[in-house]
Amino acid sequence: MAMVDAGGIRLHVQRTGPVAGRGTIVLVHGLLTDSLASYYFTVAPAFAAAGLDVVMYDLRGHGRSERPPHGYTLDHNLADLEALLGRLAVTGPVHLVGNSYGGTIAFGYAARHPGRVASLSLIESEPATAAWATKLGGILRRVTAELAHNEPDAIAWITAHRGHNTARLAKGAARLARETTLGRDIPASRVLTEAQISAVRCPVLGVYGGDSDLADLVPVQRRLLPDFRAVVLPGHEHSVLVEAPGTVGGHILDLVAGVAPAEAGVR
Repeated sequence: MAMVDAGGIRLHVQRTGPVAGRGTIVLVHGLLTDSLASYYFTVAPAFAAAGLDVVMYDLRGHGRSERPPHGYTLDHNLADLEALLGRLAVTGPVHLVGNSYGGTIAFGYAARHPGRVASLSLIESEPATAAWATKLGGILRRVTAELAHNEPDAIAWITAHRGHNTARLAKGAARLARETTLGRDIPASRVLTEAQISAVRCPVLGVYGGDSDLADLVPVQRRLLPDFRAVVLPGHEHSVLVEAPGTVGGHILDLVAGVAPAEAGVR
């Protein structure tokens, strides 16, 4: 475990695999109940075994990273990622993988720093658009109402129906929603235009559960992105990373293997 000062905020980071290998792959997790553990126990070992330098970190407010009371817009998270890569001396183009909100961060980074991204894998995720902000706002308001303002009853129901580990994660999510401005900051984030989305030229992989509403975005992504390929896994919903890690990780490794070494920053 390492704590890294990323521009004034301390982030919990795990790094595994050969540093001088086939390139660096950076794994960005989702919101509230998520942390770098969702990668550590799923696809990260396979990525390291394939010779990749694997960087995982807890987003601000999540896992073991510092939890400031304010500052949770998408721009804050993009600045954290940029500062973290600088602190870790990762200078070449990276392979970015983002699950759920982590994919929105990864896409935003690729839009902002096109020369620093070799490939982009979005797991049950989408770029930040006005529609995305509206949807996230509704989800976060519901979380705040059901967890932060009615925590005992909500946690009791989750414990009975989802188990103690999920209840523990839900308690952490409730505390994050209650004690920070995350619920207000994320929906108020700056979003991307279609032109900015289309300007992302690196290879992009979208992995979706067949029973997830995000699978409906595949035609839109194909229209907007010059180099986009999609994988839809039947019988899965939003938790496809945890439910089918071997399949998800295999598709990501195929994408990475298809990127020329120079593009991936391997010298």
